[in-house]
Amino acid sequence: MNLVAKATILDAAETARVLRRMAGEIVEAQRGVEGLIIVGIRSRGVPMAEAICTEIERLEGKRPPMGTLDITLYRDDLSLIAPKPVVRESHLPEDIEGKVLVLCDDVLYTGRTARAALDALVDFGRPRAIRLAVLVDRGWRELPIHADFVGRKVPTRANEVIKVSFEAIDGETSVQILERQAEG
Repeated sequence: MNLVAKATILDAAETARVLRRMAGEIVEAQRGVEGLIIVGIRSRGVPMAEAICTEIERLEGKRPPMGTLDITLYRDDLSLIAPKPVVRESHLPEDIEGKVLVLCDDVLYTGRTARAALDALVDFGRPRAIRLAVLVDRGWRELPIHADFVGRKVPTRANEVIKVSFEAIDGETSVQILERQAEG
């Protein structure tokens, strides 16, 4: 199967505007930054979380603590990804007991990544609440999971893929729809 670029949904400037809006929504829902921890799900949830923290700091004058979460060992499809999956470190900047965590992920699709992240967080303690922030919600849920903060809802077809790129990882920032096409 080949993946062919079909459309650019967000360029770098639009992505920055969307993340700015999401940061404002998070601060408004939390009524500030007290007791708030932003957690990026590896890998593209991390630069998203960093951007949200930067915007919150710009809005509130105080940067919320930020953590990173590797969910590799919590995935229900672990045996399908690779014979020796690469597990990277998870890091939470402080005790999560009684805090409000905002999990950041680039795309919400089936809900399985968010479920794995919830399972992983239980190993760190019992937060007061966990919220989910996603840059793109593309539909097609398999689990009853929804995002509390959504950058853009993009209805997709089964043969489409959402590709999120961030400068820190990919050398550019954009969100594209790719289409799977049969070879030949």
